[in-house]
This record gives sequence, structure tokens and C-alpha cells, in this order.
Amino acid sequence: MSLIRKIFGLGPKVNHHELIANGAILIDVRTPREYSNGKPTNSKNIPLDKIGGKIDKIKKLNKPIVLCCASGMRSGRATSMLKSNGIDAYNGGGWNKFA
Repeated sequence: MSLIRKIFGLGPKVNHHELIANGAILIDVRTPREYSNGKPTNSKNIPLDKIGGKIDKIKKLNKPIVLCCASGMRSGRATSMLKSNGIDAYNGGGWNKFA
């Protein structure tokens, strides 16, 4: 795995669309304003600054989580946060590839 992929919480290459097709939840961690200007189909919006308070709720979903944002930076931080709390999470990068 490349250092850049590791730094941004990307881990090994994963087919995020396949994960979602198999039941994973797509969470967009952009701000509500960004989200209202365009969003991925069937996504939930939980801004990065709120996701820490939603850990228990996300755990109860008992499904893999794919996170996205504008570029992959915030979703990388959110992915690391969820993984450190025992949640099966993946950084999907930019939201527009899910639109």
C-alpha cells in the first residue's frame, strides 16, 4: 500500500460501488450547505464535525460504511475515526463519483 493511500485512510483499493450495492451505507461528511448543492444518490449527510457524536448510532447500523466528501481529505479523517471505534469503514474519496 502506498504511503499516500495510508496517510489519507484509503487502505488497499476497494470497489466502493460494490460495497454499497451489497448493503454498505454511504455517508457524506461535507457541510449541509455543500451537501445541498449536490449529493450522492442514497447518501446520508453527517458533517465531519458531528460524526464523533454519532459513533454509537453508526455502530448500530451494523453495516460497512463508505465515507465521501469533496476531495477525500475529510472522509479520510472520518474513516480513521470510525475504524478506531471498531466500525468497518472505507474512504470513498470525492462525492461526485457516487452521484
